[in-house]
Amino acid sequence: MKNKKVWLSICAAAVVVLVIWFLAGGKKEKKVEFETTKVERQDIHTSITATGTIEPVTSVTVGTQVSGIVAKLYVDYNSIVKKGQVIAELDKTNLISELNRSRADLSSAQSTLNYETANYKRYKTLYDKGLVSADEFETARLSFEKARQTVASSHESVRKAETNLGYATITSPIDGVVLSKSVEEGQTVAASFNTPELFTIAQDLTDMRVIADIDEADIGGVQEGQRVSFTVDAFPDDHFEGKVTQVRQQATTSSNVVTYEVVISAPNNDLKLKPGLTANVTIYTMEKNNVLAIPSKALRFTPNEALLSDGQTIEDVEAPAKVWTLKDNVFKAHVIEPGTSNGMLTEVLSGLSEGTEILVDFTLTGGEEETGQKTQNPFMPRPRNNRNQQNQQKK
Repeated sequence: MKNKKVWLSICAAAVVVLVIWFLAGGKKEKKVEFETTKVERQDIHTSITATGTIEPVTSVTVGTQVSGIVAKLYVDYNSIVKKGQVIAELDKTNLISELNRSRADLSSAQSTLNYETANYKRYKTLYDKGLVSADEFETARLSFEKARQTVASSHESVRKAETNLGYATITSPIDGVVLSKSVEEGQTVAASFNTPELFTIAQDLTDMRVIADIDEADIGGVQEGQRVSFTVDAFPDDHFEGKVTQVRQQATTSSNVVTYEVVISAPNNDLKLKPGLTANVTIYTMEKNNVLAIPSKALRFTPNEALLSDGQTIEDVEAPAKVWTLKDNVFKAHVIEPGTSNGMLTEVLSGLSEGTEILVDFTLTGGEEETGQKTQNPFMPRPRNNRNQQNQQKK
């Protein structure tokens, strides 16, 4: 019985010790750890993204102004051509026949003019002597004028026939590369209503451009001369550089979405970029390099007296923009003049020197966090309906 009482006393003492440990030491105290950063020189930029199509800066569609059968093609896809080089010929049989007929009509009209000229001169001599009436003289003069106009018209017909015959020989209008061919030998082309397309020739494939569609919400920030980088799916690991060369004023509306075309230069010395590729474009609407900058969230940081440790104090000032430092247990506010910001970084124009360590954020550990509950930022204002939400959750 005595041993039993001893064991009961030991157990009771152990229980008391455990209870005291849980009540006194089982719950850790809250601890605030501050995140800091140094004021450094960084690059700040803002950008917009879009997609566009790569195309040659200069391309010409070659057609024909006369109808006929394609007799001969001298070039194919990717052929390199020079200005004035013959690239195709149409069948010239009908055109030569038309030229010969026009020349025959001209010869006949010239003969008629020669006769009417001599006849007019004869009637004029007789009229001057009073041997013929004025009516007969006017008839001779009218026939002479008609014959002269017929000769002029026949000359124009000959020139037109010669021009049409020349059109049957198709030459390249520029130096370049044949991108597309729309006809084959033996095919008939008709130029009755519009000019048939035979070839598309690009002048210089080393000088390309991107036509990008920019949303109306972003077009206000796009200006000529801004730097552009873009990628294409054909070469996903390559990044290409260019500049905005033109912002077109005409809007395009598709499915109630308004976009504007922006022209971007795309140097292509290695000929990787091909006409028609889709470009994923990034336009840098603002760039500042090597400027003093801080994280933008540092401007939203404010120390809270409720979580100050023993001996810590606050030195605050009234200012529209300020950041905080912690030194020798003193939270000190520093007034700054902010510059350009992209949301993540803010330029510092004055008020801080390079290398200064400032407070950015904090982490609260212990207390509720030990139970797995997320600790709320004590430096940020609490929602007004926080208590109501807790009561609803309890219900």
